[in-house]
Amino acid sequence: MTKHKGSTLDSFLEEEGLLEEVEAVAIKRVIAFELEKKIKKTRPRLSKTQIAEKIGTSRSALDRLLDTHNTSVTLNTLVKVAHFMGKKLRVSFV
Repeated sequence: MTKHKGSTLDSFLEEEGLLEEVEAVAIKRVIAFELEKKIKKTRPRLSKTQIAEKIGTSRSALDRLLDTHNTSVTLNTLVKVAHFMGKKLRVSFV
C-alpha cells in the first residue's frame, strides 16, 4: 500500500491563496442547487418573477442567487431563501 505524499488539496489551495474563494463557490453551488430544486417543484404554477416576490427579492436578484459563480449574497437574503425552501439557515464557524 502506497502512502500519499505531498500536500492536501486544502493546503495547496491555501498556499495559492485560493482556499476561501473555492470554498465560497462550493457553498454557493449548494445553495443554487437546492434553490433550483425548489423552483422546479413550484415552477409549473409560479413564474420566476412570482418566485422572487415570494422570496422577497427581485427577479434579477433571484438570477444572481442562481449564478453559482456570484458569491455575493447577504445574510438577509439567505434567510429569505431558506424560509422559501421551508428550511432554517444555520451558520457555524468550525
